[in-house]
Amino acid sequence: MNVPANLKYTKDHEWLKVDGAYAFVGITDYAQHELGDIVFVEVDTVGETLGKHESFGTIEAVKTVSDMFMPVSGEILEFNEELTTKPETINEDPYDNGWVVKIKFSDAGEIAGLLDPAQYQALIQA
Repeated sequence: MNVPANLKYTKDHEWLKVDGAYAFVGITDYAQHELGDIVFVEVDTVGETLGKHESFGTIEAVKTVSDMFMPVSGEILEFNEELTTKPETINEDPYDNGWVVKIKFSDAGEIAGLLDPAQYQALIQA
């Protein structure tokens, strides 16, 4: 599984890429592989401020629907609109074009509590 070194991870298989005061959030390569073919992504929380671990949307694969959870507290600024017509982008490119939301995080200290790549790799290999 691809686990980029420049990201932080959650035990729920979301990733976080910090960009100044903002961050991009998506699901990991492991998560998209486990879900299978992704057919729909719904995020109706743009403009809302959510706490860490709160659901910001759902992702639907052929066999299941799963919630996606905030890795840190923050405001949902933007949804990746490409996923509306091409949800399979998450399967093809989960870390770049397959990002799900852009957020403005509330507490930079929460980022330190996320998993680093080595910790996440150990989690998915357990």
